[in-house]
Amino acid sequence: MKEVIFDVETQKLFSDLPDFNAKGLGVSVVSSYFRILDKDLNEVSGQISSFWHSDLSGLWEQFQTADRIIGFNSIHFDVPVLQPYTTLPLHKYNHLDIMDHIKNSFGRRISLNAIAKQTLGTSKTDVGTNAVLYWQKGDPESLAKLQSYCEADVILTKDIYDYGLKHNSLKFKDKWNTLREVKIDFSYPKLENSDQIGLF
Repeated sequence: MKEVIFDVETQKLFSDLPDFNAKGLGVSVVSSYFRILDKDLNEVSGQISSFWHSDLSGLWEQFQTADRIIGFNSIHFDVPVLQPYTTLPLHKYNHLDIMDHIKNSFGRRISLNAIAKQTLGTSKTDVGTNAVLYWQKGDPESLAKLQSYCEADVILTKDIYDYGLKHNSLKFKDKWNTLREVKIDFSYPKLENSDQIGLF
């Protein structure tokens, strides 16, 4: 099986737009972790890559060969941000959005950082508003920080996905600071035709 775990950073914030249409945010950089799994879903090989907005061709190649594309709040955010950059029907690919699974199970959205803290004992390295500032500054040091932040979020998403895949649950603290555990199911459905790769 081939998987792509990805994250998108943007050139603008929603507050910079006249509406709340994610398509207007613009891509600054996309990071992805492309990997191959064996039949028991153990990772055989994996590599992280980053793609700047001016050339996303490598990302499209990964998307088209993947059995599953994984993100966090990606269906409602990352995919709409990316869609203006390609004619590929991104919404048709086999996409697992971790946040959607959490919302469907728990009834509300939980942040990546909240899940990471209680599930993995770690945290995000930065915040999305800073990522936009790094892009707007545009100097080599700021762009290096932007790429590093995006790649770190991808690794965090991968580790959360792998935990959920193995344990069928994720942990977080609710607004009353009570530790909660949400049941999720990231398992692959059994396909009648193994040639049906990448599409629903």
